[in-house]
Amino acid sequence: MPQVAILPPSSDDRFSDRTAVEWPTVALTAAVYGGWLTLTYFHAAVPALILVPALVWVVAWHSSLQHEIVHGHPTRWRAVNRALGFVPLSLWVPFARYRMLHLAHHRDERLTDPLDDPESYYWAPADWSALSPWARLLVGAQTTLSGRMLIGPAWCISRFIASEMCAIRRGDRVIRRIWIRHGLGAAAVLAWVSVVCGMSPWVYLGIVYAATSLLLVRSFAEHRAEDDVCHRTAIVEKAPVLGLLYLHNNLHAAHHARPTLPWYRLPGWYAQHREALISRNGGLVYRGYGEIARRFLVRRHDMPQHPAGRVPGDPVATGGPAVALQAAAAPER
Repeated sequence: MPQVAILPPSSDDRFSDRTAVEWPTVALTAAVYGGWLTLTYFHAAVPALILVPALVWVVAWHSSLQHEIVHGHPTRWRAVNRALGFVPLSLWVPFARYRMLHLAHHRDERLTDPLDDPESYYWAPADWSALSPWARLLVGAQTTLSGRMLIGPAWCISRFIASEMCAIRRGDRVIRRIWIRHGLGAAAVLAWVSVVCGMSPWVYLGIVYAATSLLLVRSFAEHRAEDDVCHRTAIVEKAPVLGLLYLHNNLHAAHHARPTLPWYRLPGWYAQHREALISRNGGLVYRGYGEIARRFLVRRHDMPQHPAGRVPGDPVATGGPAVALQAAAAPER
């Protein structure tokens, strides 16, 4: 099916037309790191009913910020951007690996493919057949929003780390170097939390789990397997609170159409091209995360197995089943 030319190229997403420094994102970066430092350092003086939700928000917000940074923000200088995104507040995802995997995800012609899309939740027939009945039960539970939020973080984190360790054991030196640097960063984060601030590391790990769960709400229904590439990416409107947390990545079809557009310009661009985007994605629009919860809290959003086995097209060789990451992040070009 030919792609309809309804979204012409725009200077909005060309690096040559960007300002050297995007100050709204710089301010956001200061708010995220400043908020995290303040909340952890003064945690004993903050009531738990305020502290826990605030820290969960900040850690999840940091992941959304990392997604923004991977897409080349907030400066023109890659080294500066990577330094801003490196600090592993969520502990389990090395920023460099997240960038590599999310770049692969933005090959839209391979979206949802269980082998080529690192953020796909679908399974290829051979991999599904190899799962034990217990594993199939766990995977099936995550096709509901409640299952994704409760089980998803443990499933994603454990599978991701296991996959990375397997790659290191196979002799992948690039991944090994990434994890050595990440390990030092994660150790520094835990040292700040537990030694300097006196917070229980188990409490912080619980906050990371909850933050990951919150991020999985965003990725739960943002893609589905369809023959038409343009029909694979959803839009969630009317999300003033979670939209801010996700830096407007809820407007996911707009993000995939203009992946380098800054988060604070995405709503305006979406409003300008709304009708074209909805026509292009086949009307895959949700009227807020409340609608997603009402429809899929305990009902399946989709089947775990990819309906076509793999996405039609030229396959790209990869090392095994895709590992679904927090979604919350992306590409520098």
